[in-house]
This record gives sequence, structure tokens and C-alpha cells, in this order.
Amino acid sequence: MSTAPLTSSAPGTDPGAGEGSPRRRGRRAAAEARAGILLSLPFLLLFGVFIAWPVLQSMIMSFTDMRISDIRSPFAVEFVGLQNYITAFEDPVFRRAALNTAVFVLVGVPLTIIAGLAAALALNRGVMRLRAVFRMGFYTPVVTSIVAVAVVWRFLLRPDNGLVNTVLGGVGIDGPNWLGDERTALLSLIVMAVWRNFGTSMVIFLAGLQAVDRGLHEAAALDGATARQRFRHVTLPAIRPTMLFVLVTTSIGYLQFFEEPFVMTQGGPLNATISASMYTYNQFGFGNYGVAGAMAYLTFVVIGIVTLAQFRLMREK
Repeated sequence: MSTAPLTSSAPGTDPGAGEGSPRRRGRRAAAEARAGILLSLPFLLLFGVFIAWPVLQSMIMSFTDMRISDIRSPFAVEFVGLQNYITAFEDPVFRRAALNTAVFVLVGVPLTIIAGLAAALALNRGVMRLRAVFRMGFYTPVVTSIVAVAVVWRFLLRPDNGLVNTVLGGVGIDGPNWLGDERTALLSLIVMAVWRNFGTSMVIFLAGLQAVDRGLHEAAALDGATARQRFRHVTLPAIRPTMLFVLVTTSIGYLQFFEEPFVMTQGGPLNATISASMYTYNQFGFGNYGVAGAMAYLTFVVIGIVTLAQFRLMREK
């Protein structure tokens, strides 16, 4: 007794050319790839013209002696190797700007994370009533113009009749010239930056806290863990990826801090608040394009090293 085959193909047809055949799937994948490339061409063109090409040009420029006088005669530009990088390290003002940036990051980043996490914990636990109002109020400085923020903080920190010194005078303390004294100017900018930016970390931390499994807290509470122990051994490990994200993004932003000194103090007094990004901007303004390019790439290398160190420190164990 013979049995007929389950499938059969008509004479002269290719069995591999069916609807679900590998050949048909390959053609469909190739067509989708061509469509994807075609649709991404506008973005790739804009990216290449306005981002990739300027980045490449600035990298090349950092190894030349290009100045503003060489713009119309680019063939007169000479290759100087690492001389611009050596000049940046030898420049005392750039070293001071790098030190100010380091202080800004080392002090500002932890304060921003602590303030954002504290606000997120308070909102997540329902300690504050009208949580939506507080959430909006904490986040409002993030989207507020730096010019408006500068006007408010200049008024608050005025040495004669500012609100801060007025309050201090009410308790018998003679407040300093916050923005005019090199001992307090950078600290004032750090406080303003923390106030302005902690709303971003608060929103991110709040999302991370709401994703923590409540069953873990309930189990720890049944085992007799206190609130502090639950925070240390349950909450912090659960939000480790969120903490890493906030740490990296905040550090990158603070390593490039520019708006605060540019608007508030113009880098003074006596370069006490000038940052690496601001000094690089000034070098571009002076027409020292080669040196400015080298300073910009030094900042880029530092950002890369700091980010890599943070990923290794905060990675999952």
C-alpha cells in the first residue's frame, strides 16, 4: 500500500520559492534594509554635515596652529603635533579652570544626587501632601531660562540688600559678597546649579523607586529590618541602574558647566569661577582655534575617563 506525499509542487516550479521560503524571506529582508537606508539618508546627511564633519575638522584643527588670521588662507596653516595640548597644560588660567571644574563636579554632583533622591523618596512615600504640586515646583527650575535664574539669584546674593544677607543679618551674621568674593563665588554657583538641576534627578529617581517590588520591602519588614536597613539593603540595590544613569548624566553635564559662570560672574572674580568650557569658548573668541580645539578634546577625554570609571564602579555585581 502506498501513501501519497503530504506536499507536492507543480512541474517546473521551484520548491524554495514559496511564501515562507528562505529565498522569499531573504528578498523581503533586503527590501526592508533598502527602505530603512533610504529613510535614514536625510538624518545621516544632516548628521554628517553638521556633526561628524565639524567634529573631524576640530580634531584636525587641534593639531595645527590655526588662528583667526588663517581663515582666508588655510594653506598657510602648519601642523604642530601635540604643541597645542602642551600649551593648554602650561596655561595657568586653563589649569585654574580645570581645578574649578573639578571642584564643581566633586561637590555639585553628590549634592544634586542626594537632593534629588531625598525629594524622590519624600514624594514616593507620600510624606508630602499635594505631591503633584511639589513635583512640578521641584522640576520648574530645570526648564527655566538661565537668564531668569541668574536675575533671581543675583538679587538673592546681593551683598547689601539681598535676601540671603538680610536673613543672615537678622540673626547677627554679616554676610559676605557671595559673587564678588573668590572664596564664596564658586560655592554660590554650585548651590545655584544644584537648586536648578536636582529636579531632573528627582524625576528619574521617582520612576526608579516606583518600579521597586513592594514585596521585597514587606518581606524585609517581616524579618525585622528597620526603615534604614530596608533603604540600604533593598532600595539602593534595586535602583542601582537608575543611580548609574543619574550619576553619569549629571557628571557629564557638570564637567561641561558653562552657563552659570558665563551669565553670573563672567568667570570672576580673579578667575575663581571660570570653567574649562568657558575658557575654551574664550579661546575661540580670541581666534586661537588650534589651542581651543585642543582644550575641547582634553575635556572630551576627561569626560570619557570619568564615565568609564563610573560604569566600572556602579556596574552590577
